[in-house]
Amino acid sequence: MKKILMISFFTAFSVNATNRQDADRCAYDREALLSLDEKAFDQDVPNGGWRKIGNMPGCEAAAAELIAAYRERYPDSSSTVAWHQGQMLAFSGMNKQAIPVLESSKKDPAQDVAGWNHYVDATIAFLSGDKESLERARDQLANVPYGSAPGMPPLVDGFMEFPTQPGQPPIRMRWPLNIDVVDGLVKCFGKAYSEAYGPSCRPDRS
Repeated sequence: MKKILMISFFTAFSVNATNRQDADRCAYDREALLSLDEKAFDQDVPNGGWRKIGNMPGCEAAAAELIAAYRERYPDSSSTVAWHQGQMLAFSGMNKQAIPVLESSKKDPAQDVAGWNHYVDATIAFLSGDKESLERARDQLANVPYGSAPGMPPLVDGFMEFPTQPGQPPIRMRWPLNIDVVDGLVKCFGKAYSEAYGPSCRPDRS
């Protein structure tokens, strides 16, 4: 009996120590991050703002909590902030909690010229395990026409080409935006979002 109690004690001690280590690894200066303007908090790529926490494996849930706190403090923050909160929840395997947050990131259909809402629908369908809806949203996204608004870069072989420095090749982005991500969700349907979202599931466009 004593041996069993000792084993239970050391097991509990080990689990608690691991939890403390995880908490320490994901620790951050909450007030400093919540004091940032939205650009610094949400768009400082690759490791600024919430990304400093979210990019650390195992800290995605902590990043989601941080973004939720930011949205609560700044209720007029953009839908992109909500999207990233939903993504962090999905990356941590909390699909059910992620879905309504992602849904809230949708745009007014009249202003959705690049198929953002179809991308959101595809992601929600993936997280819901609904392959039929995922494929339907993928087709809707693929059929979004290329716009002719002022300042739009040329579309070459299905890619937008953004000019860079003289003598350097243009930056190329496939149109419609996010179609490669959605193709990856279709290809790796049934896997964890953290895997299906990654480059290994996306089509090779090289």
